[in-house]
Amino acid sequence: MLALAGFAMILTFMVLIMTNRLSAITALLLVPVAFAVLTGFGGQMGPMMLDGIKNIAPTGIMLVFAILYFGLMTDAGLFDPVISRIQRVAHGDPLKIIIGTALLALLVSLDGDGATTYIIVVTAMLPLYRQLGINPLILTCMNMLVGGVMNILPWGGPTARAMSVLHLDSTQLFNPLIPSMGAGLLWVFFVAWRFGKRERKRLGLEYLNQVNKKKSVVFGLAAGLPQPLPECPDLELSPEDQALRRPKLLWVNALLTIGLMVALVRELLPLPVLFMLAFALAAVINYPNLSQQRQRFAAHAGNALSVAAMVFAAGIFTGILNGTHMVDAMAQTFVQLVPAAWGPHFPVLTGLVSAPLTFFMSNDAFYFGILPFFTKAASAFGIGAATMGKASLLGQPVHLLSPLVPSTYLLVGLAGVDIGAHQRFTLKWAGGTVLVMLAVSLLLGIIQL
Repeated sequence: MLALAGFAMILTFMVLIMTNRLSAITALLLVPVAFAVLTGFGGQMGPMMLDGIKNIAPTGIMLVFAILYFGLMTDAGLFDPVISRIQRVAHGDPLKIIIGTALLALLVSLDGDGATTYIIVVTAMLPLYRQLGINPLILTCMNMLVGGVMNILPWGGPTARAMSVLHLDSTQLFNPLIPSMGAGLLWVFFVAWRFGKRERKRLGLEYLNQVNKKKSVVFGLAAGLPQPLPECPDLELSPEDQALRRPKLLWVNALLTIGLMVALVRELLPLPVLFMLAFALAAVINYPNLSQQRQRFAAHAGNALSVAAMVFAAGIFTGILNGTHMVDAMAQTFVQLVPAAWGPHFPVLTGLVSAPLTFFMSNDAFYFGILPFFTKAASAFGIGAATMGKASLLGQPVHLLSPLVPSTYLLVGLAGVDIGAHQRFTLKWAGGTVLVMLAVSLLLGIIQL
């Protein structure tokens, strides 16, 4: 009964937001409350909701101050050189800009933190997308596809959970998956190339198909040559934005940001604390005047508030999902439904179902709830824990699309797109990433069929 209610609750939520019946924030609040009441937990849901908010509070605080910090860095002009460099290399070509988006996301995501990657990449690239009229859903899609692969890094959340629950180290779990990750990234860049070709054509910038070698040289030597794309216009700043720039502090801001990234990777302090301190330093260094600081805080408060509200609403959702033990019931039901004849194929099955299961539930629920059941069942067929752990990580590209992942709301909020539209646009490409990584894992014997 609880398992059915859990699946129904998540499905109801997804239908409501993907059909635009409710906004994500109202659905996150109303749907779990309704199901808690219907399943008889109405009198107990208060503590559950508070527990969910408490668990997600550090993430919410980190996202708020991350938005404020990188908002200040944008105002000060930290990313202007990056944008200018991409403009010079891309020459207004959507193909190069989209591939550049994937490359920038790949480099930034090495720190293992998706929220930081989204903030930096979207902040740097969104002006170019707007100038050329490139679909912003491509920007969110490329961020998420790259993030889905890089989320498998040992210092990322899912791998750490799998290592802890299966009592393995990174050499047993992560190192064998490096070829599969490489194949996944090649797929992502192929998708970027395909998007770029499509945007060229949509924007009227496709020029290579105009070549006609049969034309006579007499009637024009240039007739059979490709025509160049128009130059991307330089990033134009309003007088107000120009007044906020701090070119003399570029290296100071760059060193501060690099120091923040190093501190994040080395975990010198908790993530929320690091962003809070970095934000305070950035404000004092770039805008020492109190009036300027207040103006900058007000300018970015809207984005910070909308993301924070979404994150804490997600805390209500997960709090009720966990507090009612719907997640536990869902995990046990799924394991019981697996036919015994499928036992020898548990690694492939785990790799396939890890995508939808981590979409419908948190990584904690999957890795601490379902993976141990799967691993125990697979051991009866001589399948080791390391094999099951590796297979369980392959669904991460789809997991990041889940409405239960707080950073997803940050990504769509920064890019100004609807979360339902983002999910519909990205899902098939994320599923393709999972299949590519699974196929390479099978071909190379990383997991066995």
